[in-house]
Amino acid sequence: MDTGIVILLVALLLAVAAVAVAVIRRNSIGNGRAAIDEAALSAAVRAGVEAEVRRTMAEAQHQVNAQTQQYFEAQSALLAEQTKGLLQPFEQQVNQLAGSVNTLNQSYAESKGTIGQLANQITTLQASTSSLAEALKSPTARGSWGENQLRNVIQLAGMEPYCDYSEQFTGGSSERSQRPDVVIRLPNGAFLAVDAKAPLAAYQRMQSASDPAQAELELKAHVKAIRDHVKALADRRYWEQLPSAPDFVVMFIPGEGFVSDAMRHDPALLEDAMKSRVLIASPVNLLALLLAVAKGWQAHSVAEHAAKVAELGQRLHERVGTVLDRVTRMGNGLKTATTAYNDMVGSIESRMLVTMREITALGVITADEVKSPPTLEVTPRELNAPEVPGQIDSADDL
Repeated sequence: MDTGIVILLVALLLAVAAVAVAVIRRNSIGNGRAAIDEAALSAAVRAGVEAEVRRTMAEAQHQVNAQTQQYFEAQSALLAEQTKGLLQPFEQQVNQLAGSVNTLNQSYAESKGTIGQLANQITTLQASTSSLAEALKSPTARGSWGENQLRNVIQLAGMEPYCDYSEQFTGGSSERSQRPDVVIRLPNGAFLAVDAKAPLAAYQRMQSASDPAQAELELKAHVKAIRDHVKALADRRYWEQLPSAPDFVVMFIPGEGFVSDAMRHDPALLEDAMKSRVLIASPVNLLALLLAVAKGWQAHSVAEHAAKVAELGQRLHERVGTVLDRVTRMGNGLKTATTAYNDMVGSIESRMLVTMREITALGVITADEVKSPPTLEVTPRELNAPEVPGQIDSADDL
């Protein structure tokens, strides 16, 4: 109940009480009765009114509390529903995020082992690279490494059977005769000299130089070292020491970067070397050259064995004719044997079995009925191919 209504009721009750007191006083005066104790009556009325007011206020307070509780419960439910609607998408996103985090953790755990292995491999590779760099500081080690790279390229091209290495070849008897690292035999009976050079001292210094000017000087020294090797090979004139050799020698440098950096710094390097009859070859260039030579050897092998292949083909053709002749004879023999067998079966049925049945019919002996053997209806298949001897004009024409 509203508080204003309660106050209005209290005022009405007080007014009613005042009216009641006035009526009672007037009636008493009119009837000649003794005067009423107004104070006591007022106190009684006030007490009754106050009691009624307290009861009414208590009921109103109870109702207000109940309505307030219902209102707050409804508001709490509405707020909870609204909060749930607001938090549900966030909760889904949190769950998705948790799933993504779990997936990332699993991927991280799997990748961690792989990364560890890669790190170990990189460490090993760095150690190997450092060891190789230290080893290549020695001229002897550089030479051995260049020769091994040359062998690898030759094996990759499949040209090892046609190559003679330095321990198998010695040049002419003149004072300046030298030994190239590899002598390649060409299909026409000629020979091609290949020499491996690894001028890496200046190139390594260039790679480790931190000053660009110093690196440029070392690259220039690298080009000069290559030119010196070109001049030395040109002076050896291997093509004069080898029979039917081309008028040039191949200088193999075991690294694409060694050649490309030098030619980029000195574009005339390759042309000047070719004028000196020296062909500078990196691993890729030498591989291409050797593959071309390998194709030449294949063609030469086919041409060389063409006559032999023709002779073997003629011999095979004659032997096939002989085999076919014997097959024909075997077929004829099988046909003759089948005819003789069928004649024998006919004789048994028409002669011998008739006599045996007559003896059995006389009751002299008791025996089961003798069945005649079957005849053969299958005949050998004849060879009608023109390659069969006798079906061509003459076997001598094969």
